[in-house]
Amino acid sequence: MSMVKKSISVTDRQNDWIKAQIASGHFGNESEVVRELIRERQIREEETPEEIEAIRAALIKGEQSGMSKKSVDEIWADARSRRQAGRV
Repeated sequence: MSMVKKSISVTDRQNDWIKAQIASGHFGNESEVVRELIRERQIREEETPEEIEAIRAALIKGEQSGMSKKSVDEIWADARSRRQAGRV
């Protein structure tokens, strides 16, 4: 994939955040940070209203179900089992 060079302006606060992302090791340079933000936005824009509503409904259902007595490991194991069974 070819690359196109762009010049952008950011606020001081945004610049500090970008630098912190690089310093934390999440990204190697400023371009990687910006490309990742664009990718995330592209994914969000591809979500349909139905998918967003399904996510909201699942969050509400989970919140209303109360606290779990399962350990974190048990919760992850259940999630993996549901995913393997196609019940994501």
